[in-house]
Formats: sequence, structure tokens, C-alpha cells
Amino acid sequence: MSFFYSVGIVMYGLLARLSALFNGKASLWVKGRKDQFIRLEEAFGKIRIEKPGKNLAWFHCASLGEFEQGRPLIEAFKLKHPEYLILLTFFSPSGYELRKNYKGADLIFYLPLDTAGNARKFLEIVKPDIVFFIKYEFWFNYLRLLQKNKTPHYLVSAIFRADQHFFKWYGDWPRSILKGFTHIFVQNDYSKELLEFVGIDHVTISGDTRFDRVSEIAAQKKEFPLVRKFTEGIVTIVAGSTWPADEELLVKFMNENPVSCKLIIAPHEIHEEDIIALDGKFGSMAIRYSQAEKSDMSTYRVLIIDSVGMLSQLYRYGQIAYIGGGFGSGIHNTLEAAVYGMPVIFGPVHHKFQEANDLVELKGAFVIHNYSGLEKQLRRFNQDPELLADTSLVCSHYVSSRIGATGRILEGI
Repeated sequence: MSFFYSVGIVMYGLLARLSALFNGKASLWVKGRKDQFIRLEEAFGKIRIEKPGKNLAWFHCASLGEFEQGRPLIEAFKLKHPEYLILLTFFSPSGYELRKNYKGADLIFYLPLDTAGNARKFLEIVKPDIVFFIKYEFWFNYLRLLQKNKTPHYLVSAIFRADQHFFKWYGDWPRSILKGFTHIFVQNDYSKELLEFVGIDHVTISGDTRFDRVSEIAAQKKEFPLVRKFTEGIVTIVAGSTWPADEELLVKFMNENPVSCKLIIAPHEIHEEDIIALDGKFGSMAIRYSQAEKSDMSTYRVLIIDSVGMLSQLYRYGQIAYIGGGFGSGIHNTLEAAVYGMPVIFGPVHHKFQEANDLVELKGAFVIHNYSGLEKQLRRFNQDPELLADTSLVCSHYVSSRIGATGRILEGI
């Protein structure tokens, strides 16, 4: 099985290089790994001279979402263990490019592709004393060498489903990867039960560190005066990480309901041509955030966010959240909205996300399948303030009752 895995990894690398010729993200993926071992050796040589005698904690995240999940743990670990340097690695450009200047880590790199040679060379340079893999990413060659070197390595905030290959009849080899972890911290009872069923019992239910992270963000209470001015005195929908399929529904709703509410919309991809097109669909009712400073905000009903890094702080200005991605590959972060006590609405592709399923069951989140579903739900909230208040309370209590995963993980390592 390891032979086929190695062939697959090599093929993945070749396809990434081919895709880099015409795909921007693939190009970043390839360029970010150019001469990386030379850069790694230089960086580690320098920091070990500047900060001699320090241990090294390595945190690996697939992408931005996993980073936000692991961030509370990184920062709490650093506070508790100042004797450690922090290495942060990413697999995806969407994580690395947005967090390459993160101040909580001493060193930030792309993870070299998981070939046997790359894994060996990387670990010879880095020499980690403790390792954390956040949620996903099961790289066989890295994990095999960490186990061989007897380096403590943990999987944190993990969540498992019965349809994953670990739990199939052919899953002996992938299960061996999980068995090699020093300890596995999972988000829920079901994940623990699945692992124990296949003989993996070094498992603790710690919960999800994202609850800690969104609570930290909400507590910061960062102000955006223009947004506050825009939302004064009227129910506001905050639509986050939207895609074209989401935007089509929201454009139609705002055009057909001219006085009922306002909308803040933050597209997932902020490309100039797409922002211009979205602005045009809303017409004169919309203004872009980057152009709003000298405008009279009261004359607009739609505020288009064309800047990155704002969304998690913007939900606090609304009363209802719409989470994008549910008509594509899957919804984005619902907790960033729910922490502010906002009912959330999203499309049908949400089942891989535990918090979304929980909130639907608790009636704090609502699934729509088409425009009529969106219009019906928003009209219900608009016509029934008590319903809006009740569902808001459900969401805020759901988040506040699940804070503390970071502390449980730190206690368990």
C-alpha cells in the first residue's frame, strides 16, 4: 500500500506543476516550495544561533480554516511554554499566503510534499521536540518517521465519519497511521466511538478549539464606524464567504424586498472583476466598502466588503447571518456568526460540519434549497421578532457552552 501511496504523492506533485502553468493557486503552491530546503536550513541555522537551547514545537495546518482552529492552541502553548520555538507549516497557499506574517510563530513555511526523501530531510533540519497536526492531514512518511524517532505527535480537534477509509474493510494501512499518533484529541463522542471500534483507544474528547477562537475574536470588539453607521436602525443580514450561487439568491431577495432590511455581503473570492460584476447586479442600492468613507451610508441598502480579514468582526453588526458555500463544495465558518447570537442560514451542503448539524437540530440554523426557501425564512424573521430573539439565544448558548477545548488539550499532552 505504501508503494501506491508514494506513486500517488509523486503524481500529485507533477500535476501541481502542470496546473501551475495556468492556475494561480497551483502556481503559488509550486513557487512556495522552490528551494525550500535551502531556505529551511538558512532559517533554522540563524534562529538557533539567535535563540540557542530552545526546544521546537511544530504545528501543521492544511489551510486557513485549520489554522484558525489551531490558533488558540498555538498561542496557549507558547504562553505556557516560552522555552519553545514555534514552527508553523501549511500545505495550501490559502493558508500560507494569508498567514505567512503571523506573529505567533517564529518560523512559517510550506510543508514539503510527503515523499520519503522530503520527510527525512525536513525532519533532519527541523528536529521537532513535539508535533501537532490540526484536524486533518495524515501524511504517512512524516508520521512514520516521527513514530520511528519517538517524537511525541498529536492529532488535535479531529473529527471522523463512518464513510472515511479508516473504517472500511481495506482500512488496515490508513488505520496504522492513526495508531502511530501519541494521542488523538477528537471533537465529539461519535469520533471516539468510531476509533475505538477499530482498536484505537488513545483518544480523548476535547471538543473543538474553534469555539475558543471565535470567542476570543468576539471579545476583541473591533469597531468599524462605517459599518455601524450603515446598519443603524434596521435589521441587517450579514452574508459571509458567498459564492455566485449564493449571491444570485441574495441579489434577487434585495431587489424584490426594497425596504425590509439591509445586507452586508463579503464574497469568498475578492477579485476586482467579480466585485465589479456583483456591484452591478445590485445596482444603485449597493456601495463597496473601499469606496464608502465619504458617502452617505443611509442612501444604500447593500454594503459589499471588498477587503480581506474583516468578516469575523462584521457579524456583530447584523441580526441574521447567511453562510456561503452551501450550494457548492460545502459551507464556510458558521461559528464566526453564531458566537454573536445570530441565527444562521445556509444551503444544503453542510453535513460534514458538526456545528452546522448541531445548530440545525437545535433550530438555531436553517437550511434552504432555493430562493423561495431563503425568502420564506427571512420573512419569518422579519415578521416575528420573538422568533429572531429565541434563535439568537440558541446560537449564543451553543457557542458559550462549548468553550474550553484548548485547555483540555494542553492538560492532556
